[in-house]
Order: sequence, then C-alpha cells, then structure tokens
Amino acid sequence: MEKITSNQNNHVKKWKKMQSKKGRKENQLYMLEGWHLVNEAIMANEAVTEIMVTDTNDLEQLNWDQLSNQVKIYLITSEIARHISETQTPQGIFATVKLPEFNDELPFNLHGSWVLLDGLQDPGNVGTIVRTADAAGVSGVVFGTGTVDLYNPKVVRSMQGSQFHLNIYEGDLKRWLQAFNEQQVPTFGTELNPQAVAYNQVTSPGEFALVLGNEGNGASQEVLRLTSQNLYIPMKGRAESLNVAIAGGILMFYLQN
Repeated sequence: MEKITSNQNNHVKKWKKMQSKKGRKENQLYMLEGWHLVNEAIMANEAVTEIMVTDTNDLEQLNWDQLSNQVKIYLITSEIARHISETQTPQGIFATVKLPEFNDELPFNLHGSWVLLDGLQDPGNVGTIVRTADAAGVSGVVFGTGTVDLYNPKVVRSMQGSQFHLNIYEGDLKRWLQAFNEQQVPTFGTELNPQAVAYNQVTSPGEFALVLGNEGNGASQEVLRLTSQNLYIPMKGRAESLNVAIAGGILMFYLQN
C-alpha cells in the first residue's frame, strides 16, 4: 500500500482530472466514490484499477475475493479526499475503473424493454432514470446524442450502481429506433400532441422502447417521427408539467407490467 500526502502527487492530479470528460477520456478511467459504489463495481466484476482510502479499516468491508491482484491500494489524507471529490463531505473511499469500450454496433436481439435518452442534460435526472429503469426491470438504457456523459460524477452518484445491473449503450437514437421497428418492438415517444394518447389507454406491451426527451424542449421531432405512438400522462392538478425522471418512472413501470 502506498501512502500519499500531497495534492501535487501525480496520482492525485490524475484523479482530479477525472472530474472532467476530457480527463476521463485521456486516462480511459472514471472514478467512483463511496463504499456502496465501490463494492457494487467489485461485485459486478468491473475493471477496478485503483482503490484509495483515508482509513484502512474501510478496506475490510470490500469483497476481496472478486478483486484482481493487480489493483493498487493507496492511503490518502482527508485533504486529498476533499480535493478529488465533488461532494461536500467525502466518504473517504474511492476507486478508479476502466471506461468500457462502446462501439456503433447494436445488439442483435432488441426484444425486451429499453429507455432511450434524447438530449437529457441534468445529471440528477439521468442518474435517477437509470436507477428507476433498474428497479422496473428494464433491459437497458441508451444515451443518445446530446445527453450528459454517463460517467459525469453527478450521474455516477445518482445511479447508485444501477449502471452495473443494466445494458448501457451510447448511440444515434434514430438508428436504434429503426432497428426496434424492424424487430417489431413497440416504440413510444413522450409528447403531448393531437396524435398522442394517455399512457393508461395503451395495453402494456411487456416489451418496448421508450424515448425520454430533453428537460426543456422534449424529444426531437426527427426522433419522435420514428416512434409508433406518442404518450402523455394526464394530470389532475394544476402543475404545468412533470419532471422527466418522474414521468419516465411512471411510464416504465406501467409499460413493463
């Protein structure tokens, strides 16, 4: 175990850079913070490369049987923990994980239930949607063009490890929707227009692709044109709209039944 006490250490500089997308891409790594997320990654056999702790007692809580012998362990100071963390009160345990290699290939079999994110920008919303998709038993989530980076620290914290339980992809949603349509998987947009129907008027299909759009502008028209039906959620109160993560949760649980 190596002990590090300075923020000027090269390892610390590298970890700090991982707060940005550029830094993550440059190092091909992203960071997890907190015992729960670190252990979830280990349990999911993710490619953990380093573990950093402020207290060696935290290491006793980890599932060492599933960790590679090549994982490097660092004892860091509380000051370093605050420096590399984006939270006000760091938990004192971090890990770096290799970024997975995404390619443009779509899965051969798209049957199941999928959520497609079209230009969502709020990390909390995106993380909540992924976590809700996990809870609802959805097969996978696709991060479309313009959606916040999957490995943004705020997204990672909000997902709470659910990214390890789902199929996660990045790609052009138009290609994905064309593929769903070819495999006769029902595709649903979320927009209130004359052609849209109330979600509870649709028979739950069991398998589907659901598009959730940008917080302010909704899903793009070119994406919505490729869906087979647009849905809306009737509201009994006076609120103008629902938060996209809340709306997504209602629709996921309904369509999944």
